[in-house]
Amino acid sequence: MQQLETVELTTGADPVGSVIWLHGLGADGHDFEPIVPELRLPETLPLRFIFPHAPVRPITINGGMSMRGWYDIYSLDAAGRADEAGVRDSGELLQALIEQEKARGIAGDKIVLAGFSQGGAIAMHTALRSTEKLAGLMALSTYLPLHSKFEQEVVADPAAGDTSLPIFMAHGSHDPVLTIDRGQSSAELLRKHGFTVEWHEYPMAHQVCMEEIKDIRDWLVSVY
Repeated sequence: MQQLETVELTTGADPVGSVIWLHGLGADGHDFEPIVPELRLPETLPLRFIFPHAPVRPITINGGMSMRGWYDIYSLDAAGRADEAGVRDSGELLQALIEQEKARGIAGDKIVLAGFSQGGAIAMHTALRSTEKLAGLMALSTYLPLHSKFEQEVVADPAAGDTSLPIFMAHGSHDPVLTIDRGQSSAELLRKHGFTVEWHEYPMAHQVCMEEIKDIRDWLVSVY
């Protein structure tokens, strides 16, 4: 399996936790790098932020053009949005980053999986199937992929589906790329099966806003 190249930032010496944050389609690991200083995390909470670059792959809805993406998107409707093989491959790549952090001395329950849009879908897919306790899941402007496999692979699997997992979900109410109902329905499905979801929505499009960054900061402090 290929090893992902990453961008890393630490907010202090001897990090006590890691945040693995996946970008959206067509972006790269530098996309959310500028947000780290804007979080203004306390000096008492030094964290390592890891921003991996997605593999380059052809994207069907973009005319087959190759770009960084966590999976192919066949169409914009719900049924055709996620390429299952790509989702699973990227989930394995993310799991490898978790193992890498554990090898560097960060316990699994001090690792947050985070992502925006496509990256958020992979973070959700991986965190909900984790067989060990994680610090949290942060899913921004995204949705739960492989929806039809959720009950079989998460709910019915006693080793996965940790309902105590802290989950932060946020979405723009004017998002034209991934409409807010996709995020809302994913949150509702999780709640139906016993997960607690901290839901936020903001008057914005497919992006991140300053109010959201403040809420992310407060949530990160709470899970660590």
